[in-house]
Amino acid sequence: MHEVEIAAILCAWLGGQTEVRHNVALDAGDHSIRVDCETATEVIEVGLDDKAGSRDSLVQALFAADLTGKTPVVILIDRDGVEDKIEYQVRRASVAAGVRYEVRDVDALIRWQMGAYFRSVQIAPGS
Repeated sequence: MHEVEIAAILCAWLGGQTEVRHNVALDAGDHSIRVDCETATEVIEVGLDDKAGSRDSLVQALFAADLTGKTPVVILIDRDGVEDKIEYQVRRASVAAGVRYEVRDVDALIRWQMGAYFRSVQIAPGS
């Protein structure tokens, strides 16, 4: 699975909206950012374990929080059960910056998604 797909599952679990766009007006012209997941109170950036690009999650979360006034959160998706050097760096930097940091297991997210239909169906008693 790709990061975007995993982020969408996680965001549904958290009750947020995925890929929320925020415009940024700069002297060099208008630009925008996209937040991986946004709830009423948080901007959440998602990264994958063992991917160098996951280091950007902290900066993106802090920038989105500054734009929106919401709480920044960084969540790394663990695919192997081991805290690698990228996860370690992001965790330590997040703690140093005062940003909530979480790790979620990819298999747990996939199981949750697979059960979404059954959670949404109401079965009449005695059926």
